[in-house]
Amino acid sequence: MTTPAPYTYIANVDPAAVVPASGILSRTLHNDDQNKVVQFTFAPGAELSAHTAPFPASIYIVRGEGILQLGDDTHEVSPGAFAQMTPKLEHAIRARTELVMLLIMNKGARS
Repeated sequence: MTTPAPYTYIANVDPAAVVPASGILSRTLHNDDQNKVVQFTFAPGAELSAHTAPFPASIYIVRGEGILQLGDDTHEVSPGAFAQMTPKLEHAIRARTELVMLLIMNKGARS
């Protein structure tokens, strides 16, 4: 039996992303009591409709272009875009092109 490493390391999350022909594909990269990191890949036109989360979360756009809704505001996003969200903030995203996004949830800071 081997002991798991005390860390998660991925040299580059972009080449590891598999973009579906349609819809959205999600893959958990890390999950523990405090944090969860999920890689989302979107086909062009795919979207996650408006929703909320009970804890703070961050979004980082790795590849592609889209529209990100944060509360009442919308933002054009492209590689390098970053957003930090408070708990219960309504948010949504729609991909204009193939899109790869990381969602980082801070489960230890529920409100």
